[in-house]
Amino acid sequence: MAIFRQYIAPLLAVLVFLFALVAVSARIFLPSDMAAPAPIEEVGVSSGPYVSTSRKSHVPQGTSVPC
Repeated sequence: MAIFRQYIAPLLAVLVFLFALVAVSARIFLPSDMAAPAPIEEVGVSSGPYVSTSRKSHVPQGTSVPC
């Protein structure tokens, strides 16, 4: 058990740290469009059971309803 605590556990911790460091550092070598964060898209209004149809009928065409 002493061998595990003195040699194997620290080695596993160092290997996990090095793997994480390499994975994060690999972003440097990616093309510029892949290194950027993912774009956030706006979520549209869904017509679920909680949205009344009468509210939608009073909105002029071409305008959007704020969520």
